[in-house]
Amino acid sequence: MCICGNKNDFSQCCEPIILQKKQAKTAEELMRSRYCAYVQANGAYLVYSSAKENQFQEDIELIEEFAHSVQWLKLNVLHVTKNSVEFKAYYQDSNGIQLLHEKSNFIQEDGIWKYKDGELFSSKVERNELCPCGSGKKYKKCCAK
Repeated sequence: MCICGNKNDFSQCCEPIILQKKQAKTAEELMRSRYCAYVQANGAYLVYSSAKENQFQEDIELIEEFAHSVQWLKLNVLHVTKNSVEFKAYYQDSNGIQLLHEKSNFIQEDGIWKYKDGELFSSKVERNELCPCGSGKKYKKCCAK
């Protein structure tokens, strides 16, 4: 199973995109590869996969510092259109389990999908949803304790 949650192995799913051996065919493929890059703390790929107007080399170190400070737990893709992907990414930091809920927008530059920007939503892990840690228990009976 891939880090992004797809059933294909990472080596057949997101890794070739991250290694730039193949291009993402859709905005969703790019978003999933970017999630994997966060899990791997691959700041260089995250900057590369951003729109040219948002590519700042000094961001690489900041991205990697953040990614190393958390443990990524899972990705849930909620809604996909041609140019956007709404998702929830769960991670654990020193304050417990956190939730990043975003609608990411993508564009094509020279025929290559790139992350343009995103709209963040104020969200939290709900008490009755399955715990993102993977225990199979409800959040309130697991990591929320």
